[in-house]
Amino acid sequence: MRDYSRQNKKAWEYNAYEFWTKTSGTPADRAKRDLENPIRMLRCYANYFDSYDQVKVANICGSCGKKAIPLALLGAEVTVFDISEENKRYALEVAEAAHVNIGFEVCDILEIDLEKYGNYFDVVFMEGGILHYFHDINEFMRIMYSLLKTGGKMICSDFHPFTKIMDTLKLEQPTMSYFSTEIFEGEMAHARFYEEEIRSQMPKCSYRKYTISEIINSIIQNGFCLKRFDEHPSWENENLPGEFTAVAIK
Repeated sequence: MRDYSRQNKKAWEYNAYEFWTKTSGTPADRAKRDLENPIRMLRCYANYFDSYDQVKVANICGSCGKKAIPLALLGAEVTVFDISEENKRYALEVAEAAHVNIGFEVCDILEIDLEKYGNYFDVVFMEGGILHYFHDINEFMRIMYSLLKTGGKMICSDFHPFTKIMDTLKLEQPTMSYFSTEIFEGEMAHARFYEEEIRSQMPKCSYRKYTISEIINSIIQNGFCLKRFDEHPSWENENLPGEFTAVAIK
């Protein structure tokens, strides 16, 4: 495992289970909401799936299962790949309470077992801001391509690169030149929800943020056929970009 991956793992295993129970409810409470309306729990991402039943989905950096479990409830065969044991614990407890099965592999995404999972999935899906955890986006996209069957689909939704120069999502992360290639340390996503005394002690993550062209070119150069690239408004200010979704086919 790379040094920066170890650093990010340490951050994402810091009180993560406790955080999810405080913000998303107990596993039973979360499962109840997932069961009530799994499509609603998928939010806008439901628009990018053609079907669910028996579709094999790799949920990359799937965190606490907040999208994996709704997908499983809709009939998909979901495997979460994530670096945090704490996330796995919460996700599997929610899945059990919702009476569905999901796979969950705790690993460095760049070290996924391709002998087992190469050419295996119909869809690779990611959301919620994950690209900045990887220092080489081309290496990341090569892995995504390798996971898919021929004809499979990648749904890559992430924070809009505009957030490099303006904190349009109020994530309280540092801004920089749009064209910066700097690798920097910053707070993990949950830090802003804690009191300063705890926040100051939380492990930092190692980040590398990308431009739109870097993202699009990495998709194309690693063999994908880019089908669409949608930009979405910030949830804080609908006049500014907040997220994007790229859809590409192997």
